[in-house]
Amino acid sequence: MSFENLNLIEPILRALKTEGYTTPTPIQEQAIPIVLKHRDLLGCAQTGTGKTAAFAIPILQLLYQDRSQHKEQKTIKALILTPTRELAIQIDESFAAYGRHTGLKHLVIFGGVSQNPQTDALRRGVDILVATPGRLLDLMNQGFIRLDHLKILVLDEADRMLDMGFVHDVKKIIAKVPARRQTLFFSATMPNEIQQLANSILYNPEKVEVTPVSSTADTIQQHIFYVEKSDKKALLIHLLKDKSIQTALVFTRTKHGADKVVKDLNRAGITAEAIHGNKSQNARQRALSNFKNRTTRVLIATDIAARGIDIDDLTHVINYELPNIPETYVHRIGRTGRAGTEGIAFSFCETEEIAYLKDIHKLIGKQIPVNEAHPYPMSPTFVAKQMEPAQKAAQTPRHQQSGGHRDGKRRWGRNRSRGKI
Repeated sequence: MSFENLNLIEPILRALKTEGYTTPTPIQEQAIPIVLKHRDLLGCAQTGTGKTAAFAIPILQLLYQDRSQHKEQKTIKALILTPTRELAIQIDESFAAYGRHTGLKHLVIFGGVSQNPQTDALRRGVDILVATPGRLLDLMNQGFIRLDHLKILVLDEADRMLDMGFVHDVKKIIAKVPARRQTLFFSATMPNEIQQLANSILYNPEKVEVTPVSSTADTIQQHIFYVEKSDKKALLIHLLKDKSIQTALVFTRTKHGADKVVKDLNRAGITAEAIHGNKSQNARQRALSNFKNRTTRVLIATDIAARGIDIDDLTHVINYELPNIPETYVHRIGRTGRAGTEGIAFSFCETEEIAYLKDIHKLIGKQIPVNEAHPYPMSPTFVAKQMEPAQKAAQTPRHQQSGGHRDGKRRWGRNRSRGKI
């Protein structure tokens, strides 16, 4: 299967060729024909599956073909709602790349910066608008944006919208768009509230589901390091002395933890920056740019800040702290080993995190290999004793494990609390 087999127009095929893309990913192969048929779409896909192109390419084609048939006013025809500034910028860059030969105008708007350049661009006319909910509502309330002529609405990272408290804003925006429209809805997970939102805004959708959250890519080498909490800093610095680790994305559970790791690494002479919710938009974007161009070697992130960030050629992901939600582990390590390339995921596990590791083993259905070749190991006897029940659980099919319903409810409760981190 190649992009030529998807009935794409020449201007888009030419742009894809320039980008070096020849073969669509599974979600692109499935979603593009559905969107081109003007159908609503429910996409269950996590970051790294190529879902941005799965909606950007057919949206560009539909609007290009529509414009050639009808001369229309300068109105917003497609709106992509996304939870973070970083993801919004990346989506806008994708529209720029794939739509470079279409003549369609696109704009990205987000908070934390002056609105004047954004409102100036809106006055000149925009076909495709990529926006975060807060700034969009603000500019709508000021009268700068009207969505009366919207043809296509995209909700991206819907579960992260829920985590970050944007669902009410999203509902207000949906109330202002035409009832007759095409809606594309993407979410990595489908908790009850997100499923209800999808049911309320989609009309007879086709569903596309790729890379189940319980799977980890075979191209990622996974390692567990058992280490006392007090030794994690020293272990991280020890690992980063290896010059073959060109870039590393390091995850912590909290904003405070991220800042602390940055200070520890900088003191050790390792260039590191953090991105999390307490950082200004400009600081987050600067840290991300520095990491992408390798001015900064190590980026420390919390899960919410990092969601949707796409970093080419990322060699290593390091879980400085294990996530308390096992699905998050799969999301984290999935940022490396993309598009068939190899990646490495290191995870630190202290005594209090062994329960989290058991949940991860249960979810992915296998044991992560233990790396004992480091200067700060925990007692092997203690570790073996702690992990005994987990080894049995990982060998048992998930649907046969006891307490499944109760465990699901417990995980949903933890899921609901993620936005506080």
